[in-house]
Amino acid sequence: MTSDNTASPAAREQRGEPLLVAEGLTKHFPITGGFPVRRKVGAVQAVDGVDLTVREGESFGLVGESGCGKSTTGRLLTRLLEPTAGRITYRGQDITHARRRELAPIRSEIQMIFQDPYASLNPRQTVGRIVSGPMEINGVDPAGGRERRVRELLETVGLNPEHYNRFPHEFSGGQRQRIGVARALALEPRIVIADEPVSALDVSIQAQVVNLLQTLRRELGIAFLFIAHDLAVVRHFSQRVAVMYLGRIVEVGGRDDIYRRPRHPYTHALLSAVPEAADLTDEPGTAPRERIRLAGDVPSPILPPSGCRFRTRCWKAREKCATEVPPLIRQDGSGAEHLAACHFPEPPTVERDVEVILDPALRTETEGR
Repeated sequence: MTSDNTASPAAREQRGEPLLVAEGLTKHFPITGGFPVRRKVGAVQAVDGVDLTVREGESFGLVGESGCGKSTTGRLLTRLLEPTAGRITYRGQDITHARRRELAPIRSEIQMIFQDPYASLNPRQTVGRIVSGPMEINGVDPAGGRERRVRELLETVGLNPEHYNRFPHEFSGGQRQRIGVARALALEPRIVIADEPVSALDVSIQAQVVNLLQTLRRELGIAFLFIAHDLAVVRHFSQRVAVMYLGRIVEVGGRDDIYRRPRHPYTHALLSAVPEAADLTDEPGTAPRERIRLAGDVPSPILPPSGCRFRTRCWKAREKCATEVPPLIRQDGSGAEHLAACHFPEPPTVERDVEVILDPALRTETEGR
């Protein structure tokens, strides 16, 4: 496969060409039972029909509750998991069911940063060995040798090059995650799947790691798929955002569209839970900020609701929501790239002046709109 890594980061980002595309991506994990013959008795529908596109040099955020399928989606896109159905395309090449030999030329261009900086590093290997490992596996011999390249990478991610011979237990959580970032950069990737890279870190360290990733994206032109459940972090880092619920994407669009003019009720509920500085003020005449509290738990992915999967917790659910799966389409009043999967989308505004308590059994609100 030919590569155009020689193009400047600004030029690659400006083109906005699709880099990694998923169409109808699906992953069902089988559930087996019975004795003595074990047979399939069901399936966990972790990811069910996901469509998304990550462009050259952009930062794309994927958010949602724990268990919604975000991490599974990331592992499918890196081909660490085999898809049940759907299609994955990287730079126009179908890699959905590509074999190991077919994937070899592009493995170096798709890298991953894992969530747990304590479990993702081999405690028996030195930092130099961990970071140089991908180069050894792929037969990469950079100018000046691998050790020199590793020391350069350590300096790039804000670590002392003299830490080359240290072991992971000698570092803090934030430093370990920086080692993981250095490892991901070792092969000069085109896209990095960052699976909740800061969720296991202290808040003060989170900002340092996120700022580091932003700097790398700007200077190296690397595209990022940033998976997280922290909406504030995603807003700071991502240019486009997709919201996921129970294995499906319910809304996708530019950062400002999602955070200022959400259309899907689930996105409204998520955003209402994000604290803001204005919430702490008690200025007279200031209307209380919207609060949406969803009753009940997320349904089981083993037997998800029919139609719209959010309908069991949605205050706008109607009979149509139970019988028809809402398509992910542009809604009236939204931008061309702002899509939502809802039969009865919210108006393009998040302002409400009362607290709303939503009970799916009653489908009522404490106050009217």
